Amino acid sequence: MSNPFARTPTQDERAAAANVTDSCAFKAAFSGIAGYGIGAVFGLVLSGIEFSSPVDTSASTKQQIKTVFKDMGNKSLSSAKNFALMAAIYSGSECMIESYRARNDIYNSIAAGCVTGGALGMRSGPRAMAFGCAGFAAFSAAIDLYMHKDD
Repeated sequence: MSNPFARTPTQDERAAAANVTDSCAFKAAFSGIAGYGIGAVFGLVLSGIEFSSPVDTSASTKQQIKTVFKDMGNKSLSSAKNFALMAAIYSGSECMIESYRARNDIYNSIAAGCVTGGALGMRSGPRAMAFGCAGFAAFSAAIDLYMHKDD
């Protein structure tokens, strides 16, 4: 009996797969999922070294461990959500800007960083949006310059 997954995809199947994976919605969703995973790990590691919430020393050891794990889980989940949102907004906006401009250069990263920073600062008002835009744009430019320094 032969393996049904061993067959080579047809050109139409390859083209359909390329259309899906090249779409901005797919890139934003995939980045959001990856950001969620990275944020969860990042939050878990940071919550393990942060001592912001004191543990009730009069409680039993089992209860103290349960409280610490619950706190670590909450911080990990919060970090995962933040990373997912940030990654999805950045990736989606960069893809849309690149598609619109039909160019792949540093200005796409800067504009996507500005959109991301502004969107994340939206709840805090216009000043936070402006600072978020400037901060994320500068960070995006620095990362883009570092990643393409050999080009």
